[in-house]
Parts: sequence; structure tokens; C-alpha cells
Amino acid sequence: MTTKREYRDDYTDKTLYIPGPTEVREDVIEAMTESPFGHRMDRMTDLYTTIVEDTKEFLGTDNDVVILTASGTEFWEASTLNLVDENILVPTCGSFSERHANVAERLGKDVDRLEYEWGEAVKPEDIRETLESTDKHYDVVATVMNESSTGVRNPIEEIGDVIADYPDTYFVVDAVSALGGDYVDIDDHNIDVIFASTQKAFAMPPGLAVCVVSQDAYDREVEKGTSSWYGGFRRTIDYYDRKGQTHSTPAIPIMLAYRKQMKHMLDEGHRARDERHREMMAYVHDWADEHFAMFPEEGYESQTVACIENTQGIDVAATIDEVSEKYDMAFSNGYGSQLGEKTFRIGHMGEHTVESVKELTDAIEDVADL
Repeated sequence: MTTKREYRDDYTDKTLYIPGPTEVREDVIEAMTESPFGHRMDRMTDLYTTIVEDTKEFLGTDNDVVILTASGTEFWEASTLNLVDENILVPTCGSFSERHANVAERLGKDVDRLEYEWGEAVKPEDIRETLESTDKHYDVVATVMNESSTGVRNPIEEIGDVIADYPDTYFVVDAVSALGGDYVDIDDHNIDVIFASTQKAFAMPPGLAVCVVSQDAYDREVEKGTSSWYGGFRRTIDYYDRKGQTHSTPAIPIMLAYRKQMKHMLDEGHRARDERHREMMAYVHDWADEHFAMFPEEGYESQTVACIENTQGIDVAATIDEVSEKYDMAFSNGYGSQLGEKTFRIGHMGEHTVESVKELTDAIEDVADL
């Protein structure tokens, strides 16, 4: 049984290089300290319409944007309830895509998995073959963009182009650990629903989920007639259209932080932010190739999370602990029992740069005697 462990006032801050949460700017943290105000005041309308419209501008989408107090997990559940009557196809290639399938099963849906070995990427041609060969009608194909357990970046653009040939099948993308650090043209690739969490590549505190919803997905929910109560597309979008607010009390301090950080993101620009993440990815991959090896299938590596194969047999857990103790930096072991000591992961996302990531790799080299 879990017992209470009293939270203290003397923890040492660690620089975060984990797959999220990540580092947050000081002025973004300070934005959360504004005095409280009511979530039905005009001031709330100013705040919420600002962050919604700024998000649309940053992502370059004409689709609706929903921002709710939740983790990205909310939209695993909500998109399934909103769009799926019976059948959903979920390509699985790691822990989080598998969890998406599990959520749909828990909600009583008929789930077919298109299974890949961990480290492999989902292939668009396999999606097409499955859709062409089945007697079932799939309401949804649900794909993870960035499988942070394995460091795989799935080709969601090409997958979306395939699903566009099946107009009664909707495309849902879990982009929790990629959106904001890996450019995707949402409107041009038939993506009906794509969602993320703010504590990842958006480089904000945890607590908000961001979801982009196409008109087709909205209409599908209306036609279906049943949906999620909290994350229903019609309920959230219609309330925004009428009131410019959220239907339920939001975490206003986190939204204040979001406003501040989104202004920084707009100043940098989506393409420039994407390029900075590409530069970090290239640096980490070169470093990994020199000392270890990359775990993901070649050509499908994540732009925000490096999963590195432990070819030298270092004690991953001990190295993580010593880097934390000696350098006040945190990175991650492999995900779960399958990859725990076989891999380790570096989150190069958010406000990090090649220079800041090099500080971590230098520390790993020192501690692991590379």
C-alpha cells in the first residue's frame, strides 16, 4: 500500500532531457502567478480566444482548435467516443500506440491491430492493403505520430494521403510528443483529429491538451449522435463559437503560461522551430552513432525523442542516477520491461538547442567513461 511521502522545500532542480515534461522559460512560469479571475469573465474570453487563434496561426490550420484542461490522454478517449461506432484500426509499433488500442477496447469498440515490431515504423502501403482487403468498415484509423517509447516517427502525412481515398474512414493522430517541434501540414494530409500535450514540444507546464478537429470530424460526431461529454467536438467547439470560452472551469494559470509561450513560438515560427529540432536530432544521432546505435528503423527516427540502443552495455539506471547527482540533468531509460536497459532516451524538444543537448551528452560521456 502506498504511504505518504511529504513534499519538501529543498529539492534540487534538474535540467530535463526526458521525453516530457521538458524545460519551461522563466517568463512562462512567471505568467502563472497572475491573480485569479473568473472563468466566465470577459478577461477569460480574451485569454481563451487568444490562445486558440494563436495556435491556429502557429500550426497553419483552418480547422477548429480545442484546448482543454487535461493530458493528451483525454483525446485518445474523446476521439474514440466521438467518431467510432464499432470498428477502429490501430497500427501498433510501441507502448503508446498499443495503449491507444487498449483505450478503444476499454470503451467497447472492436479493435483491429496492425502490429509492428517495436522499433519499426507504420507503413502507408500496409494501411492501404488492410483497408482494401477487409470486409469491415473502419470508422477510424488511429496512428501515433511520434512513438516515444521507441523513438519512431511514423509517416503520418503519407498515411493520411492513403486514408483520403476512404472518405468514410476518419484519421486520428496522437502527436502528443511531437506537435510543436515537428512540422506537419495538418490540412493538406486528411488529418481529421490531431492532438498533443503542452508539456512536450510546446515547452509549457503540464495540464493542457490541444486538439485540432476537421469539419468532417465535427460533422461525423453530429451524425453519430453520441460522444464524449468533456471532450465532445460539438460541445467544445460550439461553446467556443458562442462564448469564446471553455464549457467547464479550466486551469487558468496554465492557460496564462500557454499564452506567453505561444507568443514565443509565433515569434520563432513553425518552420524555424522545426529546423531547430532537426538540428538537435542530427546532433544526437551523430553522437549515438559514434558511441552506441540508434534503435528505430533507419529513416523513421523521431525529431523530438532519441531512443538509443545500449550497444556498450552500460548500466543505464546507474548512469542516469549519476548524471542526475553530478550534473543535475535528467534523461530517461528505455520504456518498460521490454527496453529498460536495452535502450535509453534523450528528449531534445521544446526550448532546447544543440548547445544545451551537448551539455547532456558530455555528461553522459564523462559518467559512462565513453
